[in-house]
Amino acid sequence: MATRVDGNALAASVRKKVAAAVASLKSDGTHPCLATVLVGDDPASATYVRNKHRACSEAGIDARDHRLGADVSQRELAGLVAELNADPSVHGILVQMPLPGGLDSARIISGISPAKDVDGLTPYSAGLVAMGGAPLVPCTPLGVMEILDRHGVELRGKSAVIINRSRLVGLPLAHLMLARDATVTVCHSQTPDIGAACRGADVLVTAVGDRDRFTLDGGMVKEGAAVIDVAITRHGGKLAGDADYDSVAARASLITPVPGGVGPMTVAMLLKNMVTAASMSRIAR
Repeated sequence: MATRVDGNALAASVRKKVAAAVASLKSDGTHPCLATVLVGDDPASATYVRNKHRACSEAGIDARDHRLGADVSQRELAGLVAELNADPSVHGILVQMPLPGGLDSARIISGISPAKDVDGLTPYSAGLVAMGGAPLVPCTPLGVMEILDRHGVELRGKSAVIINRSRLVGLPLAHLMLARDATVTVCHSQTPDIGAACRGADVLVTAVGDRDRFTLDGGMVKEGAAVIDVAITRHGGKLAGDADYDSVAARASLITPVPGGVGPMTVAMLLKNMVTAASMSRIAR
């Protein structure tokens, strides 16, 4: 049976290091501060923001909550982002997605200062990730890499398959893995035989999030593969990922559960990015 990744324990160790780094920054006069922007009243988004604020508080990071109605204009939202860019006491800006219809999320994200882009989603950050030198990397791919590193999973010369091509997960993760000398295959909805691609993977990352469309079962997994399940959805009345856990765990060497796997690490990497952003601001002074 596969080793079950304890994402909560790994995240706790990262948070402990973050708290120590934050204390050091504060002793030198830099007080890391995250500004979140939540537009509308989507309950899931509100929960995500609340969890991020709680994590910041536990690590000693200040967090400011900016809430706007769903009827806010593009100009007003862009204006708030510009204000936060110009505020030297703010080190990280996070605009919670998705935005309500009628707002251009790409333009809003592009307006965030790259030095404060703790989600790693601006075009500038994406370009640096592709070039292999980004200080701020999208949190979920960074969390996946941390999990692999903590469990001694070697990527050099290995076959890695990612079932996701989004700018949030699949594309940046592919670049991070390529930088470690993995041979990377990115699968998506138009890939003709995802199962065949998966069966050759030494490292398999799945992030579809719709069990009606896709389920990763044991027959699609190479014996001894490391399987990272990034997805989170509801299946059979409870939270689940893409993987049919029991059948995949019977063949894999490593597997992340859902919940309790990648999710906690994503939040921990946000805190780590906050330390990086605050440190860069100190150097720039």
